[in-house]
Amino acid sequence: MLWRPDPDQPRPTPFETTRYPAIDEALRAHGFNVTLVAYEEESSTWRNEAFASDAVLVWVDPLSAGRTRERLDDDLREVARRGVVVSTHPDTIARMGTKDVLYDTRLLSWSLDVDRYVDVADVEDRLRARLRAGERRVLKPRRGNGGQGVWKVERAHELPGASSDFAVRVQEAAPRDGASAVVVWSSLVARWREDFARGEVIIDQAFAPGVGEGMVRVYVVESEVIGFARQYPPAPDVVAPQQVFGLPGAKTMLDVAATELRDLRATMEHEWIPQLQSTLGIANARLPLLWDADFFFHGTHDDARPRYVLGEINVSCVSPFPPLAPTRMAQRLRQRLDGE
Repeated sequence: MLWRPDPDQPRPTPFETTRYPAIDEALRAHGFNVTLVAYEEESSTWRNEAFASDAVLVWVDPLSAGRTRERLDDDLREVARRGVVVSTHPDTIARMGTKDVLYDTRLLSWSLDVDRYVDVADVEDRLRARLRAGERRVLKPRRGNGGQGVWKVERAHELPGASSDFAVRVQEAAPRDGASAVVVWSSLVARWREDFARGEVIIDQAFAPGVGEGMVRVYVVESEVIGFARQYPPAPDVVAPQQVFGLPGAKTMLDVAATELRDLRATMEHEWIPQLQSTLGIANARLPLLWDADFFFHGTHDDARPRYVLGEINVSCVSPFPPLAPTRMAQRLRQRLDGE
């Protein structure tokens, strides 16, 4: 089990003091010998442990303290090529664990209007037109977690200073305080020009006003839903409902049998997960052992059932997780190794 220690600690934090001992215990109960290894870019010790293992389970964020997973993912691909089960495999992360998944699955019923911009011409053409038409859009980088780099943008009627440039109101998700700022369009384009030069893309999703009602996180082991978390918006006296964008980090865990989410569970297992696999070309054996999908509310269907909109999928460092997760993960990993 591979994890990245807290960079603010003077030495690697022992795995036993983090959130994952229940998975360790479940794996041992299913006959696995478990080695807990801290991943550090400066050391190659973990590679020797990985090459000698039957499986490597990884908990490393895509972005953390200015570091990425690029070097780690290259190493994990080599580990997998030697026959070791890697979860989540970097190729699977690239397909379903980045914001590209919103664009690639835009035809599924969990989607709102989604676009992808790869250069300045794209934003000058399509995004500018959307904003001038009065649309509210959510812009997301390809990689990130915790709302890093996620912005809500809309046309602003007031102009900063005496500028005659097109004005845009920008609100970042990460602060979760409802604050926004007005900037000129040309300054945004200048920033994006630098991002595009580095090969970045921007995923553009229509804003779902239902974010003001909070979020539902669906936890999945391979293709089986094993629980939920409900995340609520800030109190109205903290952030006005119409200004809610980023959500507080606290989550209320709900059992997989939660009645109010029964339809969402059925839709995930029987419709959306199979469609996701078909669209992205992900076989059962390459699905993450543990992953989650975040959904916002977006009105109701004709029969009054809530409609959900996908916000993102998390596959690289899922935590916390429902109590059922460790046992199900151990069972599925044993089945994979046994070739079932």
